[in-house]
Amino acid sequence: MPKDDQSEQERSFLVTLAKYSQIGFALPAATVAGWLVGVGADRLFHTKWLYVVGLLLGIAGGFIELIRTVSKADNNG
Repeated sequence: MPKDDQSEQERSFLVTLAKYSQIGFALPAATVAGWLVGVGADRLFHTKWLYVVGLLLGIAGGFIELIRTVSKADNNG
């Protein structure tokens, strides 16, 4: 049975690694997505400043996701 216990620990480690690695992808992805939406809005409405709004909203969304992930992990741990 030690092999099953080791396998369970390894699986738990990989699950934890996956949860925390999502932070490394979520923040930049939200930032880029917000910027792209802003650039699209700039082209649609013929403005030159909406990309900044989209960028800031993307950054805010990324930080919200970061806080949710960390607080969820803190409550489970």
